[in-house]
Amino acid sequence: MSDEKNLSDDLNDMLGDAKEGAKKAADKAGEFAEEAKEKAKEFAEDAKETASEFAESAKETFASGENKKILAGILGILFGGLGIHKFILGYNKEGGILLGATLIGILLSCVGVGLLIVWVPGVVGFIEGIIYLTKSDTDFYNTYQAGKKPWF
Repeated sequence: MSDEKNLSDDLNDMLGDAKEGAKKAADKAGEFAEEAKEKAKEFAEDAKETASEFAESAKETFASGENKKILAGILGILFGGLGIHKFILGYNKEGGILLGATLIGILLSCVGVGLLIVWVPGVVGFIEGIIYLTKSDTDFYNTYQAGKKPWF
């Protein structure tokens, strides 16, 4: 009987130790789960913030119409002598120069010299339109909109 009692006590002790170990393991797992949940929440917030900043930046650059590459390029090719592409990009002085040269050329066309004066701003606008369309979006934006390079 005493062997059975000792065996029973040993089993009860082992069962108690196992329960205690399981409880400690469960508590530790709970702590790890909480830490993982917090880190995941922080990571998600950081990712959301980064995505929001990127979206805002992209919207400011391209979606808001700030990058006017195609519009300026086509207008430069079609109406380069009138300087409309320069006005679109915010280069009012340069656009005025092209428009003024074209108008003076039209007025002087009866003399014959005006045809050359009309032709030059048209070629300048045509070349600029082609340059605008062949640049990448970021190169165009950095050169002509952010960098404010007025000619070619």
